Amino acid sequence: MVTAVRARPAPDCPAAACPAAERLAPEQVRERVAAVADPELPLITLGELGVVRQVTAGPDGTVEVTVTPTYTGCPAMDVIVTDIRAELARCGHPDGRVRTALAPAWTTDWITADGRRKLAEHGISPPGSPTAPLPLRLGTGAACPHCGSTATRPQSPFGATRCQSVLVCLGCRETFGHMKAI
Repeated sequence: MVTAVRARPAPDCPAAACPAAERLAPEQVRERVAAVADPELPLITLGELGVVRQVTAGPDGTVEVTVTPTYTGCPAMDVIVTDIRAELARCGHPDGRVRTALAPAWTTDWITADGRRKLAEHGISPPGSPTAPLPLRLGTGAACPHCGSTATRPQSPFGATRCQSVLVCLGCRETFGHMKAI
């Protein structure tokens, strides 16, 4: 399923301020959109999270950004779309479109190595593989971002965001967020 949302000019870049001669090419727009921070985890970009699927020129020449939410019904999608619209306007495409593609479904395998590193640096244990055995998907054996121990266990299936759970390290006794593998 793909839904389209027509972008409106961002307040800091009205259509008159973004003439066609200054419009960035889709490849450049992709770089800029990929650098937009995730609203729930601002330490990681949409590109590092793997939700930016493609940026192309549509049949009518309008730039189209296709994104896949981390979860169907992700509460951050409205903010993500608004942030992408603003970036499209800054790139000279105030008429750009944002499309949401639900298939194939996003998985944590789409998080880049840099994204995983940033999660760990900020105290969030990066996800394992969604095909790993259930204990690993739940976080048991996930490396503690504080001390590195893999002697960890789930404390709560609910974390700071919908995509996280809370684990406790049996080594240093610290709790930490763990991004769930899906």
